[in-house]
Amino acid sequence: MLFLFFLSSGLFLGWSLGANDAANIFGTAIGTRMVKFRTAAIIASIFVILGAFISGAGATETLGKLGSVNMVAGAFMVALSAAFTVFWMNQYGLPVSTSQAIVGAIVGWNFFSGTVTDPATLGRIASTWITSPLLAAFFAYVMFILMRKLSKRVSIHIFRVDAYTRIGLIVIGAFGAYSLGANNIANVMGVFVSVAPFRDWSIMGYTVTSTQQLFLLGGLAIAVGIGTYSKKVMLTVGKGVVKMTPQSALVAVMSQSLVLFLFASKGLKEFLVSHGLPSFPLVPVSSSQVVVGAVLGIGLVHGGRQIQYKAIGRIVMGWLSTPVIAALISFIALFFLQNVFNQDVYEPGRYTLSPAVYTQLSAESIPLDSTHFEKEYPNEVALNRALKRYTNLNSQERQRVLELSRGSVLMEKDVGQQSP
Repeated sequence: MLFLFFLSSGLFLGWSLGANDAANIFGTAIGTRMVKFRTAAIIASIFVILGAFISGAGATETLGKLGSVNMVAGAFMVALSAAFTVFWMNQYGLPVSTSQAIVGAIVGWNFFSGTVTDPATLGRIASTWITSPLLAAFFAYVMFILMRKLSKRVSIHIFRVDAYTRIGLIVIGAFGAYSLGANNIANVMGVFVSVAPFRDWSIMGYTVTSTQQLFLLGGLAIAVGIGTYSKKVMLTVGKGVVKMTPQSALVAVMSQSLVLFLFASKGLKEFLVSHGLPSFPLVPVSSSQVVVGAVLGIGLVHGGRQIQYKAIGRIVMGWLSTPVIAALISFIALFFLQNVFNQDVYEPGRYTLSPAVYTQLSAESIPLDSTHFEKEYPNEVALNRALKRYTNLNSQERQRVLELSRGSVLMEKDVGQQSP
């Protein structure tokens, strides 16, 4: 029961994600009045749950590398900080990034707990904040031009075009909702994966893992957010950035769905890697940024004349401020939770540069002179600061030293068991 109480912040974050990010799936369809809000909410709710439950594991591992929250009270406050940030932004009708909010909150936890934020992982995630909207804009630009050329060559009655477009918006919206659940459930439940007390259970020969149980709960929370509070942001995305026709709405949703799927599909990544092809990183990308990029791509086809640059400016300001606000809220909230309510928000680590660590570093050709270092450090930040001061190791080598020193106790046990 205590865990379920702490999990409530993740459920609140899921609700906030549904309230905000459903706009990126059906906002353009609602804005063009091709799909009713009730229909969109039902379809999005069903498929976002399926995506979270079936394909949600892809992007979760990356968030764990950014910062592995190791106490349930800490996970509670990290998720609550991100949720509060998204909820607050929603009050202004801004389609902010839930991905940025949870990343900022995790970085806040890293600062508070003395954990080093892996720059490579942070850079990989942050790079998608630029590449994903650009990729969506490219997809939308190309698909809109192809659709326009096709419509000129194929003569279809206007009523039939309207019917086909409506069906297309619903089908592609379902695909987009599935991709949203698969990609963004990591934002909702990723910080709880390592601390969840759930056990795997089997039903009719199918095993439901503890992570899938978490993702199912998160998917349900997203669905509730879609049904109760997403209409306002849907109208902002559907009407506030650029005036959309039903056909352009179809292209925008398809472009956004493809980008979300590319960054969430573990199977697709493995297929591309196995054939020696470049692949996309499995990271939770911002569906808000992606759909705005798609809408801008359509606007560029028309020469950019219909783009509402004031609306774009407000949205971009929300994107820039979201991770900073979330990090500050997370740090302050963790301080109060630990010092006022006496809750352990992180498990203190012991980072020991033992003989086994030096032996392993030598085997991996990572030079480390023991004369400059203490045997034990209270946290990652202290050890990383010493590594920067006394060595010329790059970030990957420093991360390896931190990893080995964090597990040095286990290494010593292994060495002792192997000794005669």
